[in-house]
Amino acid sequence: MSDIIQTGFDREIQPNYLYEGYKSTLLRAPTKPLIMPKKADLTLSGPVFKDFELGALDSDLTKNAVKNGEPLGERIVVHGKVTNEKGHPIPYTLLEIWQANSSGRYIHKADQHNAPLDPNFSGAGRCMTDAEGNYKFYTIKPGAYSWGNHPNAWRPNHIHFSLFGGDITSRLITQMYFPGDPLLEFDPMVQSIPLKGRDLLISKFDLALTEPDFALGFRFDIVLRGHHATPFENQ
Repeated sequence: MSDIIQTGFDREIQPNYLYEGYKSTLLRAPTKPLIMPKKADLTLSGPVFKDFELGALDSDLTKNAVKNGEPLGERIVVHGKVTNEKGHPIPYTLLEIWQANSSGRYIHKADQHNAPLDPNFSGAGRCMTDAEGNYKFYTIKPGAYSWGNHPNAWRPNHIHFSLFGGDITSRLITQMYFPGDPLLEFDPMVQSIPLKGRDLLISKFDLALTEPDFALGFRFDIVLRGHHATPFENQ
């Protein structure tokens, strides 16, 4: 059981286990009360990533898979700060992201969406927060794609995030969305989250971070625990 749950799960922010409009929750939502493990049964130490070696281009998805040209699409910079419920930064923790390309296609055999793959874009990256809990990625704005939840169902543009808190039990998996996306109000994944929580998943355009003639900037801060915790998928 995640440490995030134990330290202030907020039903005004976090999604429900079961949401009728989101079909896969009908299959995976628990049918019996959850069992809280004893603290003694959990490994609470770590992970410690301070000395973990990353590649020079791991956090730059515009370059880390280039074969014979640059990836297609709108270049963006995504940055933010990772904190705990008290606003204290979470330093030296590993963030991983994955996403569709600008056409809305993942490099995965299960993705058979009728959209082109980009040979110069892998859709995956990772970075480490610095001593103040800050992180930054360069990437391509992902495209929308259709999925089989219901007729004419389309997922909004989004980036998946995975990261850890102060121990191995506090892993967070979430999605970042973009401001002004018209698909947000039609997406059952988004609509399953209380309104207060949805706002926490929508990034903010950041002109100060925007790089002239190169990429637009978006800010996405992440709170790991407490009553203002970023909504997460792995309840």
